[in-house]
Amino acid sequence: MSVVTALKGDLPQQARSLYRQLLRTGNQFQAYNFREYAKRRTKDAFRESNSVEDPRQIQELIQKGLKELQTMKRQTIVSQFYQIDRLVVEGGMAGKQKGKSGDRSRQKDTGWD
Repeated sequence: MSVVTALKGDLPQQARSLYRQLLRTGNQFQAYNFREYAKRRTKDAFRESNSVEDPRQIQELIQKGLKELQTMKRQTIVSQFYQIDRLVVEGGMAGKQKGKSGDRSRQKDTGWD
């Protein structure tokens, strides 16, 4: 049994696991644009390398993905330090926001004063 045959079943599983971890980590970004970019970039990178069949190249791509995962984990932690208002596309409200009793609880400063 060659090394290629022994790894053949393991590499696809590693790649799927890495893909799921990258998507999960990307969803932890506080900022909508970073979250969407991380998901899109992960999907695009895996689509680009979908046709690679050489086990060495696959292993190199997995190693590169693991480095990207570590970087992304660090960045998600940093992004959690900076709380920002949710965008309208995320279900946030722009402008006036109402409190529980219906009073205006806060209003965004537009900076036009």
